Amino acid sequence: MGRHELEYPKDATNLVKRHDERGVYALRKIHELINSTHLLHVSMNIPNSPFPATLPMIGQMGSFDRPSADLGDPLDLYVHGYVTSRMFNNGRAAGSEGVPVCVSASHVDGLVLALSSFESSYNYRSAVLFGHATLVTDPAEKVYALELVTNSVIPDRWKNSRLPPANSELQSTGVLKITIASGSLKFRTGGGSDAKQDMESEDVLNSVWTGVIPMQSTFGEPVPAPHNRVELPKYISEYTEEFSKSNLEYAKSISQG
Repeated sequence: MGRHELEYPKDATNLVKRHDERGVYALRKIHELINSTHLLHVSMNIPNSPFPATLPMIGQMGSFDRPSADLGDPLDLYVHGYVTSRMFNNGRAAGSEGVPVCVSASHVDGLVLALSSFESSYNYRSAVLFGHATLVTDPAEKVYALELVTNSVIPDRWKNSRLPPANSELQSTGVLKITIASGSLKFRTGGGSDAKQDMESEDVLNSVWTGVIPMQSTFGEPVPAPHNRVELPKYISEYTEEFSKSNLEYAKSISQG
């Protein structure tokens, strides 16, 4: 018997309303998308500011209390940044209650070009998480989070970097732990939905290109630093090659639904 997949409860905050058939609430799917996104956008209200702040940040889902937890389990989101930045000062001032935040991640997988510009679209995956951010003060949890985030850039990079971190590095780097309250994912696959009048028009069909242009993230050829003395390690070359290959295969596979 298969393992039951946990889902975030649907509420007024995370409910997908338009094209609700594209909505996904499964923890595994949402956490996979968050962890595969190299740049997250974290938004919070800033005291004494008329505007909310949204910053691009590097983050990763994990559990300090249960390091072996699966992506389908309840997890926290860790993000890091300069220790005295506005977001970290805000998290520090909020104490154990935390600061309400919204985190978003998106992948564009293809340009969907219909006969009409109004029917054109993107193939995409987009996730949103809602939760409360608190400053990580426990030294062991902070190192756990920094290793987690570092390995999200390149798997195994932490142990293949200079260790241990210097005290000055740890002191200047802050970590926010976001306890997730809810989340959802929305996606689109397939081709365009051309209007009936366009499909019946010979002039339109004979003059407008329609279809899907797959779009994927790829890595270029690694460029060594001027002072580099080491051959490109296998863990880097294998990851970058597989990353580019799998993204291209996925983008092509969903172009026709």
